[in-house]
Amino acid sequence: MSGTVAVIDYGMGNLHSVASALAHVGADKVVVTHDAAQIRAADRVVFPGVGAIRDCMAEIRRLHCDELLQLALTEQRKPVLAICVGMQALLDSSEENGGVPCLGIIPGTVRHFGHPLLDADGSRLKVPHMGWNRVHKVSDHPLWNGIADGTRFYFVHSYYATVEDRALVTGTVDYGVSADAALARDNLFATQFHPEKSHTAGLQLLRNFLHWNPAC
Repeated sequence: MSGTVAVIDYGMGNLHSVASALAHVGADKVVVTHDAAQIRAADRVVFPGVGAIRDCMAEIRRLHCDELLQLALTEQRKPVLAICVGMQALLDSSEENGGVPCLGIIPGTVRHFGHPLLDADGSRLKVPHMGWNRVHKVSDHPLWNGIADGTRFYFVHSYYATVEDRALVTGTVDYGVSADAALARDNLFATQFHPEKSHTAGLQLLRNFLHWNPAC
């Protein structure tokens, strides 16, 4: 039983696509909310995000979503899934918008892909990185169950995460550079890609999240 899944809503991105995907794979109840009581009462938390990190961080702090996320992670220790900008916001800082302090939950920096960005054969790559790309599994994790190494997921981003503690990286993607595509620590799993837009593999990851018990 997945119980109630709270999708944290701080006004950035199409959160209802995440909610619909969670419902599709069997979530008992999904609420899209920034209400503190609903997030505290939920059994699982999803922390998504799309857009400029400065605007995202301003709204996260204004609505006290940062405090609610820390509560879920450290005190309540419930399963948390961060997606796209939600993953980037976990790090110390981002180079976007001239430099933006982030939440500092995971030590690392969000960097710009750079111009020009070149593939291994010297061909120019477009920024943002938009579309399907293979994710290389670095370590096993319950959220990878039923998902093969090298499976394609859907990405949309101009900045990429570089995490200091490489033991926290559970998936990478190659796009001119090797970027961290998935992170895991205790009751937290985070993806740069969008599982809700990644068809069968993305739905499998969300299904795994609903059944994940980090305490086991």
